[in-house]
Amino acid sequence: MYTVSDRFLDALCESHQVATEVVLFRTDGRVERLDHTGGSVTVDRGQATRRTCSVTLADTSLIPLTAIDKLSVYGAQLRISRGIRYADGSTEMVPVGLFRIDEVSGDRDEGPVTVSGKSLEAMVADDKFTAVTKVSGMAVAAITSLIQGTLPSATVVNRGTDVAIGPRVYDIEGDRWAAVVEIAAAMGAEVYTDADGVFIISELPDLLSVAPAWSITAGEGGAYISANRGMSLDGVYNAVLARGENTETDAPPVAALVIDDDPTSPTYWSGPFGHRAMFYSSATLTTVNACTSAATLKLRAARAPNASADITSLPNPALEPGDVIRVVYPDRTGELHQVQSFTVPLEPGGTFTLATISAREDA
Repeated sequence: MYTVSDRFLDALCESHQVATEVVLFRTDGRVERLDHTGGSVTVDRGQATRRTCSVTLADTSLIPLTAIDKLSVYGAQLRISRGIRYADGSTEMVPVGLFRIDEVSGDRDEGPVTVSGKSLEAMVADDKFTAVTKVSGMAVAAITSLIQGTLPSATVVNRGTDVAIGPRVYDIEGDRWAAVVEIAAAMGAEVYTDADGVFIISELPDLLSVAPAWSITAGEGGAYISANRGMSLDGVYNAVLARGENTETDAPPVAALVIDDDPTSPTYWSGPFGHRAMFYSSATLTTVNACTSAATLKLRAARAPNASADITSLPNPALEPGDVIRVVYPDRTGELHQVQSFTVPLEPGGTFTLATISAREDA
């Protein structure tokens, strides 16, 4: 979760004044705030482009007529924030994303104007390889090189354990972002941009090994509104076999099978669920340890949907996908959930529903 004050978290569950901000970074270097009437930011760990935005404006003169107009789809960016304006007049803002502008449209006479954007993963994905590209060495350096090959000023932060990868050749027209994701998987990590537009390399936190980032509690003074709880077999696996074979090095093939070995898990490998394995292969995997790391990451997500929920609560813009939250229902039973996706409204009173990918009883 993005770092905020205790005062901020307390105020979320009380009557408060919402503050939102949309800042435009123009292609000519100028920066200005945009008056806006609404919109939203959707954050979804399951999408290659983790954040998307839609902002509503009243000023119809902002609809671009030429490539050099200020709301240009040729390089302009938006930074969007949501926060709280306290009774003493001070404001605490939380960034919810940095976006390139993808589309601007609206009724030229009456409006409104809608601006749509995507976070910076989309720029890397759009930059297909125009020459055969070979990467090797350490995973973090390879990821950083690929990202900064598109965005030279991009900041890349590693929160995982770096590993050596085998040589990997990507063909012309290949997807640069898919290459980044593949290399990250070799170190058991995922890559995404955070709310500040920084590229993060990180493992998905384990539900039971980290402290909850936020509590959603039913009753007076709590953020809980409602919950829709369910389970599904679709997309659920209890083992991952990761394999690597690199013809560039003539190294022998390597593989690792990682199973759900938790006897308390409903998808326990030796339990009534049976055996349901998924498979992953990549030339970047050249050691058993690398295969194990990649399989562990994928299993953590693959077995998670066995218990999911849609939790509707008061909006908390500081949350991130992967955060662990505690939910206390009206009957006072508690569960730990891991956040998959949510949408942050840019106006007061908007709905806020957290889709989660796993849940466990809160001991």
